[in-house]
Amino acid sequence: NGAICIQPCSPSFHGETSFVCEDRKWQMLSDACANLDVQSLFQHWSSCLVVTVASFSFCSLIVSNVFSSLQRISGTDFSCIVPDILSSPAIPGNIADIVDLLKKISLLLSENVTRAKMQSYSRIANHILNSSIISNWAFVKDRNAGSELLDSVNLFAGKLLLRNGSESVQEPFIATKGSSIHRNTSGTSFDFSMELNNAGNITGHVVIPEEELLKLPRASKAISVAFPTLGAVMESTRLDPEFVNGMVLSVSLPEELHRVLLTFEKVNKLEQVGARCVGWHSAERRWDSRACRTQSDTASSVVCVCAHQRRTYRSFSILMSPTTLRSTVLDYITRVGLGLSILSLVLCLGIEAVVWHHVTKTEITYMRHFCLVNIAASLLVADVLFILAAVVHNTALNYKLCVAATFFLHFFYLALFFWMFTLGLLILYGLLLIFFKMTRSVFLAAAFSIGYGCPLVISILTVAIMEPKNGYLRSGACWLNWYETKALLAFVVPALSIIVVNLVVVVVVVVKTGRSSAGEGCKSQDLSSMIRISKNVALLTPLLGLTWGFGLATIVNSRSLAFHVTFALLNAFQGFFILLFGTLLDRKTREALRMSCLSSRQKWGLEK
Repeated sequence: NGAICIQPCSPSFHGETSFVCEDRKWQMLSDACANLDVQSLFQHWSSCLVVTVASFSFCSLIVSNVFSSLQRISGTDFSCIVPDILSSPAIPGNIADIVDLLKKISLLLSENVTRAKMQSYSRIANHILNSSIISNWAFVKDRNAGSELLDSVNLFAGKLLLRNGSESVQEPFIATKGSSIHRNTSGTSFDFSMELNNAGNITGHVVIPEEELLKLPRASKAISVAFPTLGAVMESTRLDPEFVNGMVLSVSLPEELHRVLLTFEKVNKLEQVGARCVGWHSAERRWDSRACRTQSDTASSVVCVCAHQRRTYRSFSILMSPTTLRSTVLDYITRVGLGLSILSLVLCLGIEAVVWHHVTKTEITYMRHFCLVNIAASLLVADVLFILAAVVHNTALNYKLCVAATFFLHFFYLALFFWMFTLGLLILYGLLLIFFKMTRSVFLAAAFSIGYGCPLVISILTVAIMEPKNGYLRSGACWLNWYETKALLAFVVPALSIIVVNLVVVVVVVVKTGRSSAGEGCKSQDLSSMIRISKNVALLTPLLGLTWGFGLATIVNSRSLAFHVTFALLNAFQGFFILLFGTLLDRKTREALRMSCLSSRQKWGLEK
């Protein structure tokens, strides 16, 4: 496994083919075999232009001589070579040569790009973007060839000269449109409808808002290029399972303009799957969600608001993850569950305030109820912040507010888990360290250090490290980034670690409960013992956060709606479970609440 084999091409081709051994079989790694004779192309070009070009080898063409030859004819068209290129097969080796040729043309012949030049250039690019040969790109030796082609086209098209204030050059798999713009323009837009495959067309829409055009100091131009199939090529450079679900739209604007609205029709219109607006980072050669935010997302299309930067973000698209579910059922469960959870937590804290003096007479009960109050308070604040974060992202769209909301949301969700961890340690203390007495002051110091100190340190370090790199927030929500920087690990790792520890606590409780009844010698006690064990597990599962462990099931089988619904039900209603199992089903709490009610009735003269 992993062995590399290199074979020469057949006599009619030049180059080589590479294979890699996988599972005892040779799999093609790259195919550099080409039959496109670039040397003869330029000799043909020279004869068309009555320019004598010395004969040079293919290698020298790539390295040096092509530059001097191209520079001598930089003011001319290159339509002479188009028929020969279009007659060549679009095999991986030829694709690589054509990409390199287009790059050279963009660098040396991009001055005064006329309509004729743009047409010739588009016909060459269209030849290697045809939907029928896109699969050949997987074997191109240079994995950055798709990015090189995108940059070359953007550079060349950006120099397009406009006749009568507008221009349009259309090929089946690449289209270029340009328009003159000035500050008095009401708004500029470009509409594209292009062939994706034999099944049908796909559309895209580019809008430059009127408020952006007001920033222009002088008349200028806007150019947009649409690629319906290039997104499939760019996927080969990505490691995560997301794929491009619309056309790639490039925009060339004056440096004064920074905001553009883009509408993408989805290729895959699954209702359960959402989309992510992204921009292509030309320097890092990857899709970056920091360039865009999602304004609206329907089953058929997505509207993105993107930041245009001439050196980094000029091309945009939408990504779809086959493992991301979007369901109205999940949305409904989340809304109803959060509402009930918030009401339950407020009621829980109210009951604890009423019965506090009755249920905290011993050290161990004081510690237990102290942990319960902080668990409920942390979850209550986190639930409220969850709603506020959604409001901030969907309406205010203020980046700093979104960062602040994410920081506090991260902190209070971590505080929830660390207080659950503290409660788990307290249960172990009560079961295993029977003869060790801990004072209230020591408990409070340790509990606050664990419950709020650890989350504060983790939250501050996360924002301090990730925010300067613009990797703190994810696209589409005020929450920690995952796809680019994995900032979400600052929540997932502590949470899962605490779940594992608390699971051990529950096992210890079950073992202790089983032992206490093992020597009773009466079979009639078996049923009551099982009931007692089941009750302990049911009581401890929501209080120790074990319901969050169902999140692992959504990772193992992320396409299963049943797992997502189960996870949403258990966690959206966690506040209700804390009220039920932590307060209402606790016998001492119920008795204290009844006594408080009786004393209140006596105080206000309501007793019969």
